Amino acid sequence: MQDFELKNVKGTFDFLPEEQIIRNKITNTLRDSFELYGYLPLETPIICYYDLLASKYAGGSEILKEVYKLEDQGKRKLGLRYDLTVPFSKVIGMMKEPVLPFKRYEIGKVFRDGPVKMGRNREFYQCDVDVCGVKDISIEAELFSMTVYAYTKLGIDIEIKYNNRKLLSGLILECGIKEDIISNVILIIDKLEKISKKELYFELNSIGVNESIADKLFSCFSLSLEEIKDKYINTNNELLKQGIEEILELNAYLEGMNIIKYTSFKPFLARGLEIYTGTVWEIFDKKNRITSSLGGGGRYDKIITNFINDGNIYPAVGMSFGLEPIYTILKEENIKTPLYDLYIFPFEMSPEILNIAQTLRQSGIKVIVEMNRKKIKKGLDFANRNNIPYVIIVGEDEIKTNTYSLKNMLTGEQRSLSLEEIVKELKNEN
Repeated sequence: MQDFELKNVKGTFDFLPEEQIIRNKITNTLRDSFELYGYLPLETPIICYYDLLASKYAGGSEILKEVYKLEDQGKRKLGLRYDLTVPFSKVIGMMKEPVLPFKRYEIGKVFRDGPVKMGRNREFYQCDVDVCGVKDISIEAELFSMTVYAYTKLGIDIEIKYNNRKLLSGLILECGIKEDIISNVILIIDKLEKISKKELYFELNSIGVNESIADKLFSCFSLSLEEIKDKYINTNNELLKQGIEEILELNAYLEGMNIIKYTSFKPFLARGLEIYTGTVWEIFDKKNRITSSLGGGGRYDKIITNFINDGNIYPAVGMSFGLEPIYTILKEENIKTPLYDLYIFPFEMSPEILNIAQTLRQSGIKVIVEMNRKKIKKGLDFANRNNIPYVIIVGEDEIKTNTYSLKNMLTGEQRSLSLEEIVKELKNEN
């Protein structure tokens, strides 16, 4: 008798075929969207040197709390990747002469030893797109456009909340907060829509930001972009000035592309990681079926620049599409995706039956053949249970005449058709 319990680690899951069909639909839709916008596939190792993951140029101290640490037989310190951005940056850094801009996408598993909640697991897929070598704000606008396109294809109505880290840091400085605690302040501000104002004031006070300065800061966060621009039009704060200019430039692109209606400016949006240097954004479900973000991204001009360290600047922008929260929404919507196009029920198995299946499959029709000699009622129950839209029942006469009764399981309609006509019917249906 086994001395262990059969169960998954908390925050990890097995996905059965009907679930994996939905997940494949998501990744296939995203892959098509990425390639439509000129991004090319890349694959990187799951296991990384811990020094790379812990680098000050990577995710910052906060993310290290969630890194799974390993040691190999050679006593080397390793870790499981917690995102796909750092491995991408490593790839660029290892290229002898990178041809820029380099646009890539990667869909792969990442691991975080963090709290588990709806839409947030310990082992999960990230679907990332990144580009290195474009300084212009137009690349952010293109990523926003691709985001709208991809989520529309998935049938999810979204809102993209966005900001600029220069603008945010500039506002923090403008309120009289010292430069050396900006990163700590940003980590607290990033919780603005997640915890109470009382808790925010307590956390800010704990790092030396008193109530009057906090009041001033939150007053800034209530301003619109136009109000911020008007208020600080003559500022000597270069960081704030650059942030305002970059947001206005991005808005011009979004308006020109007619996608600004999908977006909203949030001057307090931070995205906690320290890597971001400019535009940042997060994606949310407009129907609030899930409260966590469905993805997000930002500009990170320093990571690759510092990895390569050859005196040149390597601007980079990237984003992640959240497979897990997207899957949660589509699963909750109870979207039934057929596992097969057609179920063949033979009265007797024979080489001809598999030949029929082969002919259909060569035409791109997904076919499953009944091989366990079930009774016909159980066969039809199987088809209904698996949402199979069509069934053909095959006996000796059908094989001899090449005429088969095609049953539509949704309507109950049956028609006698040749194999060629069945192929045409199902191809038109798809």
